[in-house]
Amino acid sequence: MARTYADSGLSHLTNSLASPIQLETSNSRLDGVPKDLETSIHYETARLLQAAGILLRLPQELVAQSIVVLYRFWVGPDGGSLVEHDSTEQDVAAASLYLCAKPSAHAISPSQTLTVFHYLSRIRPEYSTTAKQDNPSENIDWHLSEGDLEIARNRLYKVESTILRVLGFQTHVALPYSLCINYLQTLDASSSTAGSAVAKRAFAHLNVALFSPQMLYLTYQPSAIATAAIYLAARETDISLPETEWWEVFDVDREDLGFLVVALRSVEGFAEDEQRKWGQRKVPLTVDELRAELERRTMLENGE
Repeated sequence: MARTYADSGLSHLTNSLASPIQLETSNSRLDGVPKDLETSIHYETARLLQAAGILLRLPQELVAQSIVVLYRFWVGPDGGSLVEHDSTEQDVAAASLYLCAKPSAHAISPSQTLTVFHYLSRIRPEYSTTAKQDNPSENIDWHLSEGDLEIARNRLYKVESTILRVLGFQTHVALPYSLCINYLQTLDASSSTAGSAVAKRAFAHLNVALFSPQMLYLTYQPSAIATAAIYLAARETDISLPETEWWEVFDVDREDLGFLVVALRSVEGFAEDEQRKWGQRKVPLTVDELRAELERRTMLENGE
């Protein structure tokens, strides 16, 4: 049985994992949000957090931690519902990033956090490319007034407290990045120019895993994710690894490895499907937007 997120005594190398039942019975699903819509919202919010991390020049590990914390909040048995929660998905995303950055060497202020998320909300769904620009578009009013900033700051603190309560103040997230480097060194696959290429590909897969609809960071340990990323990266770069079942050394069995490799390879197709499905329409990230989307779907089903 999977341990809850509030369990104590966690290793720095492992996480409490969500069970399949938890993933299938989130409060949002129980409140009538279809699985495909919930998946789209989680994917869009992960993209939002990634874009915010780029604009705030935060380390990828910190962004990854905030995405995992966000997922845990929505998936946990005591977590929020996308339909009934009094804050938007964007509010929870901003609070997750602010919360994870606070104790790190890259702490960000509430005003920095809120300004970036406000800017991203104004350019959705184009922020995946716009976030890479050095300067925001001049024709977008992305400033928050003092009054709006004060209201948003109070909401940020409130949502931060809600996240901490739901997670039992357990924001520990073990990530696979350091393990990936250690595993590559153990396999003697990182000492050459080709080794550099496989390391870059492996890290790219670790980042891609954050956007997987299977929520791989909630259902598999970092060691398994790192191993799968190395296996797939080695195949893509024609790097030779030991002919033995080397993944077993890292406590990963063949079945889990196979599933994770397939899952990692499928994320690109999933992202393309999401782009085709939504196009220039906004994925609902507020309660009002979500209810409007549910109403639209109901009308389409009834032929109205």
